[in-house]
Amino acid sequence: MKITDLMIQETMIMDLKAVTKEAAIDELIASLAASGRINDPVLFKEMILKREAESSTGIGGGIAMPHAKTKAVNEPTVVFAKSSQGVDFEALDGEAAYVFFMIAAPEGAGNTHLRTLAALSRLLIDAEFIAQLMDAKTPEEITALFDSKQAVEEAAKAEREAAKQRESKQKETKQKEAENNRQESGGAPESDQRNVSAGTSDAFVVAVTACPTGIAHTFMAEDALKKKAQEMGVEIRVETNGSEGAQNVLTEEEIRRAAGVIIAADKNVEMARFNGKPVLQRPVSDGIRKSEELIRKAMSGDAPIYRSEGGGESQAKGAEKGSIGTKVYKDLMNGISHMLPFVVGGGILLAISFLIEQLAGESHPLFQLLQTIGGGDGAFHFLIPVLAGFIALSIGDRPALMPGMVGGLMALNSNSGFLGGLAAGFLAGYVVILLRKAFAGLPKALDGLKPILLYPVVGLLVTGTIMFYLFDPFFSWINLGLIDILNNLGTGNAVILGLILGGMMSIDMGGPFNKAAYAFAIGVFTSSGNTNGAMMAAVMAGGMVPPLAIALATTFFKRKFTEQERKSGVTNYVMGLSFITEGAIPFAAADPLRVLTSCILGSAVAGGLTQLWSINVPAPHGGIFVAALANHALLFLLAVLIGALISGLLLGLWKKPLERK
Repeated sequence: MKITDLMIQETMIMDLKAVTKEAAIDELIASLAASGRINDPVLFKEMILKREAESSTGIGGGIAMPHAKTKAVNEPTVVFAKSSQGVDFEALDGEAAYVFFMIAAPEGAGNTHLRTLAALSRLLIDAEFIAQLMDAKTPEEITALFDSKQAVEEAAKAEREAAKQRESKQKETKQKEAENNRQESGGAPESDQRNVSAGTSDAFVVAVTACPTGIAHTFMAEDALKKKAQEMGVEIRVETNGSEGAQNVLTEEEIRRAAGVIIAADKNVEMARFNGKPVLQRPVSDGIRKSEELIRKAMSGDAPIYRSEGGGESQAKGAEKGSIGTKVYKDLMNGISHMLPFVVGGGILLAISFLIEQLAGESHPLFQLLQTIGGGDGAFHFLIPVLAGFIALSIGDRPALMPGMVGGLMALNSNSGFLGGLAAGFLAGYVVILLRKAFAGLPKALDGLKPILLYPVVGLLVTGTIMFYLFDPFFSWINLGLIDILNNLGTGNAVILGLILGGMMSIDMGGPFNKAAYAFAIGVFTSSGNTNGAMMAAVMAGGMVPPLAIALATTFFKRKFTEQERKSGVTNYVMGLSFITEGAIPFAAADPLRVLTSCILGSAVAGGLTQLWSINVPAPHGGIFVAALANHALLFLLAVLIGALISGLLLGLWKKPLERK
């Protein structure tokens, strides 16, 4: 397939008008929408911004490649655009971007399309080719340049493959001749002689490249490393972890022979195979822009030695470590992120079952089915074990997963609940770390037993014993006491708690405060047998307010927002109603004082009103789509509306008018 089959002329923008990053993204998306290549611009932009949040796709050298793979895409498409004035795209080299390629890939994109996108990514390493694109005046010229360049690249690739086959045949012929000579002389096999002396090669390195979506940066980093290695006279093998999965997978012999390993990746890759090797772990962007530095360091062994026990993803020895608070937050978020699918899936099915119970009674088969799937015998049964297990995994790698999950199950069965599950996860993780240190002095011959016998058995025994005798009784006492206090809160105290939880949802919009409030509400929700959704009502209302407030402010105070901000504001209606607080983040980042202050006040009011009116929402997610399940559905919506109006008015009145040009 030709690259120009995806890069259609009707979507090309030969003179991009945008001067900001978000405006450029919106202009590119508008071109996709106008040509019918996407079906949901709001969802597509959400996925584009999600990818940008992981790392900027402004790769430097004047190029930006925003991309997303989502069901919002009808047909695989690449939008080409260029800007004469340049756009600050937060590029990795700090320079403005002049050439843009927005890649839109559907969830079910076929291998042919993905390979074509990979081929496009590799072409963009050529600075001379980029200069030719900048000089082009019409879409027809752009198409001709890509067709010509791709034809040259494919011809060169075919020649390389042919040369490789010729070399392989020559090598095979020489080996046969050598074997015949050996048999005639009665000597040892040449292969045995080679194996005796085989070892690490200073001129050979291996690398793995990967980015979260696997459709652009993965292959650009691969090509950059290969080209630079060829210039330096270094042999290199690169494994890519793209959308099609791992390709050109490194062999054990290649890893053993390599002087060093380069991991240029923004997502997890299989690391245990590199145990004992010097490993450079860098962002995928470094593979593109700092390929020479990476290769030199890998060749000289100037990298931390990677140590992995039990097949885990251990950190390389000597690698940088963050603060204790950062580490604890990362471990906690690993547990919560893996728990959330069970919360959302099970919780919404439970909420629907409650609605069916009201309409048809508890004996209805559908009510019983949904209760079984979503409730204590189904998805909700896994909440605390999964939370604990993946907290432990983040701390102690794979050997800690099983003790953590069992500790979480013990917490579930002993009424120590959510708090006990948190404790079990951290306990199991650090128990495994201590076991590693305790068993470090054992003979090397026992290394193979550690991950399959010592860590599982001893880790489970220690974690289970501490949970049984100490943590379960202690956290059961705290948990039951907390539930009793919440159930007996006076109206005034409940309102104060609602104010606090609602406000926390807006402090950082998806950050630690937001997640802490949500985790607290989930803990109460699960520990009370899914009957106490009062705290869930407070955090859901508080989380819905910020994007709705932004939407209202941009609608009714138009002269205080740019045209692009007004367009983005419209999408926040959908995000707010869906309980996606993160929709307000771009506005908060641009004007934190006014936006955050306004949203916190409105969210706090909304959360407090839910408690004043004794609202209970028996679902952990869904926004307006589960509002009908609340005991006072109209009052819940009114609380959200009042909070959004307060925040929207405050922001609109407080924000300064735009300067007229």
